[in-house]
Amino acid sequence: MSKQTYRVCCCFSRGFRQKEAETPAEIKDLFEKYSENGVMTAENLHKFLQEVQGEESENVMESFLNLHKHLNIFHRKSLYLEEFFQYLLSDLNAPLPSPPKVHQDMTGPLSHYFIYTGHNSYLTGNQISSDCSDLPIIEALQRGVRVIELDMWPNSTKDDVHILHGGTLTTPVTLIKCLKSIRDNAFVASEYPLIITLEDHLTPDLQARVAEMVTQMFGDVLVSNTSDCLSKFPSPESLKRRVILSTKPPKEYLETKSGKEEDNGISKAKKSPEEAAWGMEVSDFLDKSKINIENDLEQGEYQDEEDQQDENHNLQQNAAPEYKKLIAIRAEKMKGGIKAWLRVDSQKAHRVSLNEEKLENAVKTHGTDIVRFTQRNLMRVYPKASRIDSSNFNPLIGWMHGAQMVAFNMQGHGRSLWLMQGMFRANGGCGYVKKPDFLQKVGPNNEVFNPKMQLPVKKILKVKVYMGEGWNLDFKHTHFDLYSPPDFYAKVGIAGVPADTVTKKTKTIEDNWFPAWNEEFEFPLTVPELALLRVEVHEFDMSDKDDFGGQTCIPVSELKTGIRAVPLHNHKGDKYKSVKLLMRFDFV
Repeated sequence: MSKQTYRVCCCFSRGFRQKEAETPAEIKDLFEKYSENGVMTAENLHKFLQEVQGEESENVMESFLNLHKHLNIFHRKSLYLEEFFQYLLSDLNAPLPSPPKVHQDMTGPLSHYFIYTGHNSYLTGNQISSDCSDLPIIEALQRGVRVIELDMWPNSTKDDVHILHGGTLTTPVTLIKCLKSIRDNAFVASEYPLIITLEDHLTPDLQARVAEMVTQMFGDVLVSNTSDCLSKFPSPESLKRRVILSTKPPKEYLETKSGKEEDNGISKAKKSPEEAAWGMEVSDFLDKSKINIENDLEQGEYQDEEDQQDENHNLQQNAAPEYKKLIAIRAEKMKGGIKAWLRVDSQKAHRVSLNEEKLENAVKTHGTDIVRFTQRNLMRVYPKASRIDSSNFNPLIGWMHGAQMVAFNMQGHGRSLWLMQGMFRANGGCGYVKKPDFLQKVGPNNEVFNPKMQLPVKKILKVKVYMGEGWNLDFKHTHFDLYSPPDFYAKVGIAGVPADTVTKKTKTIEDNWFPAWNEEFEFPLTVPELALLRVEVHEFDMSDKDDFGGQTCIPVSELKTGIRAVPLHNHKGDKYKSVKLLMRFDFV
């Protein structure tokens, strides 16, 4: 047992014995049950996997032994208690299917899937003054994001296309650089279709130039527009390794002002406090007391981001035809208010966009209409303009109403983004997750799923948090506390429909790098198909805000039962090398 020393002041120091991770009593009992004379054979391990873990896996022992060839156990072909404990904490014992594999039906139309969607994908930081770059686009694609957004503006000499956030001080990046990075990274994480959503602020000449650049860059990979009137969208399976452009039928602008010359009001917006601090919780749209139901959604057409940018621009007569031809998914500006566009021609598949506030207001009175609309049509929901800090909103409001493209600022961090990352760990991390059947069904009386309805509990998820390890390997010994080892506690909860959403907390274990909580929680779930298991670890700090010790978010629909090693991630969502929790999951 080693010793750690912490300096209290210039003359004094405190010594703490550095304890090692201890095998929980329940694990010892299980080893005793599934071993013979203190030895677990491959047959014993297989029986444990069947009866406790609920899985068939003949080669687990071999895989674990191959990872530990440097130990004597490789030739012994059996495990002692310590080695069994090591196996339970290894990557071979993950809470999600491993290796990741696409297992859902991918032959339905695009409208049947939640799609991993980025917002202002070129920004490196805040929405007002950060740099524009292809680097965040590359990172998003490497994480599995399947929808990249580009805002296209003329450069200062009107002879090239820049990507920037209009009406702000963001420094531009060239379109051609972004397109090259998209081409080189489009399918590194997923072979399913990549959608590029465009905000078009270009003259016809520049639209023609975009068409030329895009065609040369993507060639046959690019999907061309085959019809102005699709009865339904094609499937992800039919569009593997294809690139799709999506925007509204081009507005044919006269000269548009560059972003730095224009003021569209965004710079006057107040900073969103929602995720500015670590301790802020994900907002619940049902908790808001002031709801403006009779808003402009009911009065004429709503405005999306491009409309706000360009409502005062004059129009030319003709757009570049070669550019129009490349728009395979046409976003539409619906007229007549929400009541009208929710009852659009059911024989035609549409794509519409609205911001988070418009959706929050709309679902108060038209929730089931939106569910019905998204059964055939694509809906994109994007952050409100006041989120200048690149924070995000609660994505569940969109998902529970069937919205496929919940667009997020991927360059930041925070609990809302962790939920997004968690949702798209499902289905092998391919960026497309099949919507639950209840969001696609129409009942015998033409009824659809009602997110407001009080539903009975379908199942109960039991979660036991045994212990954690790895912080001593991934952090300096004074990272959490200058004067003593850390005091860790864990938070475990559910993000889902409002009835299922809850967070619970363990006790705090003082002065220990290997906290052993051994606490169990139960979570009744009315809509387990949309539930995400949230896990966070914090270090208690009496004099300041608690320190962050890791997080993860796991789709309950894919959670493997039994005792599992749950890896934790940092603020951005990158997995720590060593930090993990030992937990147990059971459904009753």
